Amino acid sequence: MKILNSIILILSMPLLIYGQFDIDMDTVNVSTTSIPLKLEQTGRNITVLSAADLQNVSFNSMDELLQTVSGVEVQSRGGFGAQADILMRGSTFSQVLILLDGQRMNDPLTGHFNGYIPITPAEIYKIEILRGPASAIYGPDAVGGVINILTYTFARQSKDVMKNSGSFSYGENQLVNVDHGYFSRKNGLKIGGGFNISKSEGELIEAQVISEDLTLEEYSTYFDIKQASISLGYEFDNGVSIAGRTAYDDRQFNARYFYTTSPFDKSTESTQAWWNQVRLTKVGNNTSTSLDVSYKRNKDEFIFSPDFPSTNIHTTNYLNANMTHLMSFGNKLSLKTGLQADQRKIESNDRGNHSNIHFGAFSVFHYVNKQGLNATLGLRLDYDDNYELEFSPQLNVSYVLKDIVFRASAGKSIRAADYTERFVSNNLENLTPGRSLGNPDLMAERAWTEEIGIDYRGLKSILFKATVFSRQSSSLIDFVSTNEADIEGIGSLQSDESYFFAKNVSEVVTSGFEAEVYFDKSWSNNNRVKIGLGYTFLNTTTQEDFVSVYISSHARHLLTSNLHFQLNRYYLSINSIYKDRPEAIAAAINATLNTSYFLHNAKLGGQITPNFGVFIQVHNIGDIEYQNILGARMPGRWLKAGINWAL
Repeated sequence: MKILNSIILILSMPLLIYGQFDIDMDTVNVSTTSIPLKLEQTGRNITVLSAADLQNVSFNSMDELLQTVSGVEVQSRGGFGAQADILMRGSTFSQVLILLDGQRMNDPLTGHFNGYIPITPAEIYKIEILRGPASAIYGPDAVGGVINILTYTFARQSKDVMKNSGSFSYGENQLVNVDHGYFSRKNGLKIGGGFNISKSEGELIEAQVISEDLTLEEYSTYFDIKQASISLGYEFDNGVSIAGRTAYDDRQFNARYFYTTSPFDKSTESTQAWWNQVRLTKVGNNTSTSLDVSYKRNKDEFIFSPDFPSTNIHTTNYLNANMTHLMSFGNKLSLKTGLQADQRKIESNDRGNHSNIHFGAFSVFHYVNKQGLNATLGLRLDYDDNYELEFSPQLNVSYVLKDIVFRASAGKSIRAADYTERFVSNNLENLTPGRSLGNPDLMAERAWTEEIGIDYRGLKSILFKATVFSRQSSSLIDFVSTNEADIEGIGSLQSDESYFFAKNVSEVVTSGFEAEVYFDKSWSNNNRVKIGLGYTFLNTTTQEDFVSVYISSHARHLLTSNLHFQLNRYYLSINSIYKDRPEAIAAAINATLNTSYFLHNAKLGGQITPNFGVFIQVHNIGDIEYQNILGARMPGRWLKAGINWAL
């Protein structure tokens, strides 16, 4: 295994020395900063993945795609997108904001559902990954970073185009993957949509003898995931455009040990989510006004064990509206203002019935001069009936020279407790010790983050990026082992027993370093080499001594490597991930979270005709045994083969 890891790394090094670097960052515009800016003007560390970039990565689901991005840690609970937590810069999984065409997707029930994005890869125009805080623009949850997925239908375009692409594959354990997406723009009319099916009986986990009195029975890691979406848009000649989408996500999977390490855990889970979104935009010579409205309805049924009554059913509704207005004053100054309002509701036999409202107002100023100085100031005020008023400022600065960009930023971010953190198990009778318990009195998390960075593009052969940052958090929310005597009037608890009780931890400091190297060499029409290497170091400290669940669960060292070789009609993609994190052991289920692992995925394919191709894809080439969440076994080596098309 060590030999395989070394070979893959050695292959990538020489290619970083020679060749022509073909990425022109000056032409890449970023919309996640609210005011559309070129990358070098943002003052932030941002990665942009185009639709073409998605073809260069070996992945089976959205979370597998995101884990190939430097600095993005994905803690999957199962293979092929069943469920995954998304972390950035040592954040918890609820501190990363997910956007679909600019609209918030974070689920009010739990951040475990934030990765359920109901679109196919063929619908994606580009993905923008912003590292660090953005609460001054988007409000709560944008602490560790923001991931904005933009689709063709909602992107403003001037050229007519048609895309009709997809794939079918079959693999081990009766794995079936079907993915198809469509987009057409003609005379201003835009039509898009797609569907995805991913299902398998899963791997069979053999029975384990824990003791004379306890044997864990065998089980299968099955999953059945279905997604479908349709979108329409029209761009009028007078600068007015309208776009809308409706999408559905349905998934059923074995969730054993996803949330607990109890030997009685035989969990299964089923979720269904509807997503609806509408945008109306008017673009003038120096102005742009947009109104966005989205509605998400999610139903979750969780069964802890069929051996005794343990079914939790939750229905959440999330209505969100945004209005923004952008004005440009010459070539130096731009101003964008916006208003946001949303309503969150939940009906749950476990957490109760609750409703909350939230309002936000923000302004973003951007200044640029001919000497290469860029400055962006964001100011936002949020009101929530859970945490009342919060003010979030953010300042980003960059200075652009010929081959070097210096950047720095500082800002405040906030996050409010979700319904799980506030109310989980509050309605259950005689709660079993060791279970999680919500706290209705949680305050909002607050954090200040500072960072400095440099981007270097010397000799047109290499792009190097380095960033140092520090985040000081207060009132951070986590589940902390707490004796029943210290929990006053919440839940039905057993005397003198301990529970993981949601608390506001006083002070936590997370510091880190990010380094990235990119290479892109093309020759003739169909020959290309692309390589990306990324490394992130993180260190989290707290002044208090306690046993928590999420605060320090992130990797201390995270390394990503992406290699793509194109030779005429044939290609090879290898994506590798290395993680080093704290070890954890659950003796009750004989599970170990190893301190480190090295994972490799690969895809080999070729075009039979200009419109049809074949491929072989291997997940976990080294067949390593690993877990991202203690107890939740990840897939071993998994082979599949299929065909793809682009008509």
